[in-house]
Amino acid sequence: MYKRKIEDYLLQWKENPKHKPIVIKGVRQCGKTSSVKAFAKTHYDHVVYLDFREHREYKHFFQPSLDVDEIIMRISATLPSLVIEPHKTCFVFDEIQDCPMARASLKYFYLDGRYDVLCTGSLLGVNGYKTQEEQKEEDEASIPVGFEHIVDMYPMDFEEWLWANGIREEHIALLRKHFQEETPVDEAIHFRMRELLLQYVFVGGMPEAVSTFLTTRQVGPLLEVQRQIIDSYKADMIKYARTEDKSRIRECFESIPRQLAKENKKFTYTAVRPNGRGKDYAGSLQWIEDAGIIRRCYNTEITELPLEGNAIQDQFKVYMADTGLFVSMLEDGTASSIIQGQLGAYKGAIYENLMADILGKMGRKLYYYHKDSGLEIDFLIRHQGECVLLECKARGGNAKSLQTILKHPEKYHVYHAIKCGDYNVGRNEALLTIPLYMAFLLDLAPEDMVLEPIDTDQLTQFAKGALTDR
Repeated sequence: MYKRKIEDYLLQWKENPKHKPIVIKGVRQCGKTSSVKAFAKTHYDHVVYLDFREHREYKHFFQPSLDVDEIIMRISATLPSLVIEPHKTCFVFDEIQDCPMARASLKYFYLDGRYDVLCTGSLLGVNGYKTQEEQKEEDEASIPVGFEHIVDMYPMDFEEWLWANGIREEHIALLRKHFQEETPVDEAIHFRMRELLLQYVFVGGMPEAVSTFLTTRQVGPLLEVQRQIIDSYKADMIKYARTEDKSRIRECFESIPRQLAKENKKFTYTAVRPNGRGKDYAGSLQWIEDAGIIRRCYNTEITELPLEGNAIQDQFKVYMADTGLFVSMLEDGTASSIIQGQLGAYKGAIYENLMADILGKMGRKLYYYHKDSGLEIDFLIRHQGECVLLECKARGGNAKSLQTILKHPEKYHVYHAIKCGDYNVGRNEALLTIPLYMAFLLDLAPEDMVLEPIDTDQLTQFAKGALTDR
């Protein structure tokens, strides 16, 4: 078991006296089950673990009623060795999307208050995931809106990768100090961090891939694990998608390396198949995104906040959510080329996907800026309350578009930029340069948090209701 950030989140959740049942949602094989089971075993006297994928018969525990005492009676009758003691027992519902009635029961467990419930879910909300019979069952069950707490979990991020490699908190605190003070990192630490970053590019954050590489230090076994994960994703596409969508989903997925190898990395349906059209493939791409396998990065009309409000919905790039899985989809030898710095046509794609990996695992939505005039910025981020340009370069390099925009703040309303590359920390007026391994420090500070927009219709209705009550 490697240290995961979800552990601290779960501890905060447990310490909240009003906590609701929690659902950890994420792509398959990112470590959800291992983390939840380990937490439950550590923090509770008794654990009732139910895997609804492996044991389809467990759904009968939640029929014909969702009364908590009756559910427990059915479970204990079938699994008599389990100890279920109020206020000392945790229920773990694994792959809860496979048992809609178990999810519906979360409301009643919360209202009952005697037991904590932790759940994991893959493919939650993915269109076409259910068979016709299962969809009917889900429609009849009531999703416990307001009685569950849903949290996204991702494959291991770069900071978790550092922890797995023995980098201690004081080392990370030192990096953060250099970042905040904009001072160069000592050469020995700088060299080690560069080495770990290059490894992370092709290993990524799938726990089994990380474990395999750190155990063997060989690329061959690593690639075997990564490609098995890719094959399992493709198997899901065949097994769970609607019949008419199966081939289109795979075509979209397998086109990603080709899409990113283009000079203009904008996703096009004609790159999926000649004469491909959005109306035929848009739903298929959405399926892959909903499954957590990819992330979209949207072009923006202007370089201003709010980025989401300025996004162009039909202009986007597509990145793999995990950099290691992306590299595993490329030709053999790519990992060795990354170590040697010889990336050929995929150089830009690999490092852009790395940045998308790092930003996405922070929970950031992804945006870029491109104009037909030739202006293009790899990423736009909200940083310290401003819209900041973010460029990533494999080995330094010029960033003409970045300089053009910075020279015209009256036109673009941008005052700061960050360039990540193979160099140390430095500043030149409005441009901060940092090594690529420092990108994980661009985490969301409180001033960068965006509140959910207020629903004005609901607000109006609430106000009318309050006046009526008065």
